[in-house]
Amino acid sequence: MKKTGLADIYRDYIRCLNSRDWPLLVRFVDHKVRHNGRRLGLTGYREMLEQDCEDIPDLEFRIDLLVSEPPMIASRLRFDVTPKAGFLGLAVNGRRISFAENVFYRFHEDKIIDVWSVIDKSAIERQL
Repeated sequence: MKKTGLADIYRDYIRCLNSRDWPLLVRFVDHKVRHNGRRLGLTGYREMLEQDCEDIPDLEFRIDLLVSEPPMIASRLRFDVTPKAGFLGLAVNGRRISFAENVFYRFHEDKIIDVWSVIDKSAIERQL
């Protein structure tokens, strides 16, 4: 896999998330996907994303930094959102917050098989 090819696949994946085209996830996410070490499978991963969008109606994934070193992608995603209720155990309750998420993805046969994610919770706490 060429570096530009994997980065392009990732950008298409982010477009899929932002358009809420959940049936298209099968093109980007392996059926055995793991998130932070926990096997969710494609169905569980999709349910997690759908719940995120339900909890945060204005959720938009914006790539701030992107490094491609096949089979890995490292990405810093930026968010400026308004969760309806609590978020990460914090009482956000409709307030607008901005934060970053640092995510590493491992791809297998052009699909995401592993995701490791850390959200900058302290940035949110400073805003509340």
